[in-house]
Amino acid sequence: MNLIKSYFNLLNTDYVKLGLKWNFSNVISPYYRLYYIDEGEGLISSLEGNLVLKPGHLYLIPSFTLCNLSCSHFLSQYFIQFFEESPDGLSLFTQCRKVMCLTAAAIDITNFKRILTLNPGRGINRSDDPKVYEKDIYYKEYTELNASQSLAVQYETQGIILQLISRFLKPDVFRADNPSVIPSVILDAISYIQINISSVLKVRHLADRAHLNTDYFSRLFHRFTGKSPVNYIVEKRIERAQYLIIATNNQYGDIAQLTGFENSQYFSRIFKRKTGLTPGQYRMQNKTMTSRHVAIVI
Repeated sequence: MNLIKSYFNLLNTDYVKLGLKWNFSNVISPYYRLYYIDEGEGLISSLEGNLVLKPGHLYLIPSFTLCNLSCSHFLSQYFIQFFEESPDGLSLFTQCRKVMCLTAAAIDITNFKRILTLNPGRGINRSDDPKVYEKDIYYKEYTELNASQSLAVQYETQGIILQLISRFLKPDVFRADNPSVIPSVILDAISYIQINISSVLKVRHLADRAHLNTDYFSRLFHRFTGKSPVNYIVEKRIERAQYLIIATNNQYGDIAQLTGFENSQYFSRIFKRKTGLTPGQYRMQNKTMTSRHVAIVI
């Protein structure tokens, strides 16, 4: 029996009209972005190529998907931003970090309008002054807003996000392996990595905990996660660092320590290799985006 394991927490939702200032490069966020376009035209470009934003279509950008966003004239869209939580640490779209598009159905449009009705005032309408717009406050705020909702609203909001997400779960996208058959030793290793991301993590130690030969453990880990233990650990460290950079005011040396890197120089080198930006550039980009009203869809 298949069980739904991923849970999605609402961050923002709104209907917006955008123009020439909606023009950002190297956007990569720790949350999902889902758009429904009703007028105008925009562009999302990524390593997969260019994708035109056009009326009557849905677009999904999974978390940690690098892309560029732009509008040459006018674009109006409904959008939803949300975080994903998964008990096994595996994203629903772990094998498909790319922008996806499909033709919107009538129920999709109804769902976008309904989630706006359920969650009024969840757009981003803050000061243009970056000193006022603090990301750490911003992320804490969404959890407080969600917690203050009635149980009925929480369930319906979650149901709408699940319905919209389900539209993109095509056979070639959805994780084929059934999470229920992932060996317990791999699930335990994933959980251990998540909890101890700031510590020294050695593959040999993970294998010893699982009472397995290191080579066999590595092959088993790769079979069920699609990544070697080393690459998986680095990916999770960088994902955590991205969150800390835009959600806190921590110094980069502190972030390096909190995410398990030997020193800030090594952290900066790996961060740029994975995201295309230095930690400083990544923070500045997000501050620049959030200092403008059009930044609501980054």
